[in-house]
Amino acid sequence: MKWATTVAAFEVAVTSLVLILSPVLFSSWILGAELSEAGQALGRLAGIALFGFALASWPEHGAKPVARALLTYNLVATIYLFYLGIAGVTVGPLLWPAVVVHLLLAVLLAAARRSTELT
Repeated sequence: MKWATTVAAFEVAVTSLVLILSPVLFSSWILGAELSEAGQALGRLAGIALFGFALASWPEHGAKPVARALLTYNLVATIYLFYLGIAGVTVGPLLWPAVVVHLLLAVLLAAARRSTELT
């Protein structure tokens, strides 16, 4: 299931580009909140870090640490975004779709990891 790692890395790359180009748009879509100038700078910095993670995660043969990193990222992102949605403090129109995407990627990556461990 190498495609699961590719899809997860692609999602990270897209998220990073949105954060780099417009952290205000990202914040509005996902959190339903505005960002201060400092928040925008921090959002861009997070986008840059995620872009590096996406590049490092692009699948190659024998990329077990990459799959583990992508699984961890998607699992923690699912939990945190779900928490934000339940708390109801910062909810934008794409928060719940983001929860679903991260959960789906986490499940796919876990299944891919399990299938490679069994072979």
